[in-house]
Amino acid sequence: MRLSIDVTLDYVVKDPADILLQIEAAATPDQRLEHQSLTIWSDHPVTAVAGEEGIGQRCWVRADHGLIARYEAIVAIDRPMVRLEGLGATPARGLGGALIPYLLPSRYCESDRLEGFVRRRFGGLSGGAMAAALADWVGTRLIYQAGTSSGMTTALDTFGSRSGVCRDYAHLLVALARAAEIPARCVAAYAPGVDPPDFHAVAELWLEGGWHLVDATGMARADEIAKVCVGRDATDIAFMTVFGEAQLCDQRVTVKRLD
Repeated sequence: MRLSIDVTLDYVVKDPADILLQIEAAATPDQRLEHQSLTIWSDHPVTAVAGEEGIGQRCWVRADHGLIARYEAIVAIDRPMVRLEGLGATPARGLGGALIPYLLPSRYCESDRLEGFVRRRFGGLSGGAMAAALADWVGTRLIYQAGTSSGMTTALDTFGSRSGVCRDYAHLLVALARAAEIPARCVAAYAPGVDPPDFHAVAELWLEGGWHLVDATGMARADEIAKVCVGRDATDIAFMTVFGEAQLCDQRVTVKRLD
């Protein structure tokens, strides 16, 4: 699968501010960057720093009056589709240090508050069978609806409201998976078919010794998702973090299948 990605950001800032951008597709073993170009209009140097887990990169930008950025890329994805049900679990005691943060509660994924629900509703399941059941539950119980959540909405809030956008679906699936002792993390991504077109968020679950992408919204398959970055929750994968105040003028994200 080859994807064409085109992003435009246009923001104004009230006062000069530092901005951390995270919009470039990552180069990973299962996705290759055939072309990419990031243009940022700024009077200050732009500094690139590594993303979480060394996946992707962030860019520091200094904005005196505003931020205008344009990103274009062609990404070739070579990621097989895997049935979760056939994957085994890794006992918690067998997890390495790098995986432990993805087994613990985080700011937006309060997995400790959902352990009782997981035991009652999904008792007897483990590994891929558990992961598939959790993804199906989130996908069928939530209503995708813009405006029902905010940047402060947590997985527990979404569990109660039963509605949200891709960020909320990802948070809830990640929190439920961690409650089931499956390491899980959030992934910022690009994918075709996202409606409305925008930056996308999905989950990634650790099963049988590897990470597996899961989009609980059902809008994207694992073999057509271009990963940008990974992290514990939205804190780590935000496409733009402003250390100050910014106002949106224009934001466009277009992702197309090329073959």
